Amino acid sequence: MTRSVGDRRGTPRGAATGSALITGGAGFIGTNLADRLLSDGRVVTIFDNLSRPGVDRNLRWLCDRHGASVRVEIGDIRDARAVKRAVRDATQVFHFAAQVAVTTSLLDPLNDFEVNARGTLNLLEAMRARPDPPSIVFTSTNKVYGDLEDLALDAGSTRYSPSDAAVCRYGVSEARPISFHSPYGCSKGTADQYVLDYARTFKVPGAVFRMSCIYGPHQCGTEDQGWVAHFLINAIKGKPITVYGDGMQVRDILFVDDLVEAFLRAQANMDSISGQAFNIGGGPSNTTSLVELFDCIETLHGERPELEFDNWRAADQRYYVSDTRRFRNATGWHAKTSVGAGLEALYRWLQQSRARLPMQLASDTVAP
Repeated sequence: MTRSVGDRRGTPRGAATGSALITGGAGFIGTNLADRLLSDGRVVTIFDNLSRPGVDRNLRWLCDRHGASVRVEIGDIRDARAVKRAVRDATQVFHFAAQVAVTTSLLDPLNDFEVNARGTLNLLEAMRARPDPPSIVFTSTNKVYGDLEDLALDAGSTRYSPSDAAVCRYGVSEARPISFHSPYGCSKGTADQYVLDYARTFKVPGAVFRMSCIYGPHQCGTEDQGWVAHFLINAIKGKPITVYGDGMQVRDILFVDDLVEAFLRAQANMDSISGQAFNIGGGPSNTTSLVELFDCIETLHGERPELEFDNWRAADQRYYVSDTRRFRNATGWHAKTSVGAGLEALYRWLQQSRARLPMQLASDTVAP
């Protein structure tokens, strides 16, 4: 994998020096990023409350693999004092700590707000208090664009396709007006806007990734988050999968190694991209419908998982594909891992890790 770009876009803002802070660092994305940074010789602080099932195993894996280079602070993003301690010597921040699910936000909007919106503000305030604030990359969501009900679609045999030729070719761009839908969309959208405004108003260097579907090793997906891994886990266990909608909804999926490279490119180019939001995903060349994904799983696993269908859920998008041209133009980044190669890598990792998977998933349903 390419470590940096060779032109002006690869010139970092103090890159590869000092301590990196990863909030939610024991999670799937945090673990993969931490492993990359630690392998590159960085000191990394993992800030996590370890509330998500399975993340304690990720943290043990990182500590066993990298030893004293891993600094661990068990804390909650809602605790302003704990956040301030975690930020104290960081030169770069990657903010992943979050309530991650639309479904959970519908059940408890107050907790969703406190974690996603207030927690992000706690972090930004701790950064702003520093004489030389560290730079931040924040993982937002495509849900800030709402359910995209106004996007005209044509139904094919296995997927929906946009009627608009430009959207079909490039995907949804950052020019799309934000339209928060669901408490989760509101809380992540609020955090998204705070990061952008702190860059403008307080000169806290920051960029926002409005992310599509990410998948890869160290992901143990559930109903609420990580649907690609969830489908594969259920296939391996011989458990049925319930799909909300008709299965023809389309997403661009991005392998986690490619996302990690995007994070590093963002920090390396922070001087030029600060204050901007970018749509990050696999793009038009890495899309799949659920129906097509089940075909891939059948090829990998040797049998098709048992499917059950239910009604569409609130804020479901029938089509979302990221237009990543803005970030590519700014940093030279592009996704390198194909859907087939990425799925096979995750499937092999899940097979090898099967003995360490949870004995029973909380639920067998998922909505991407």
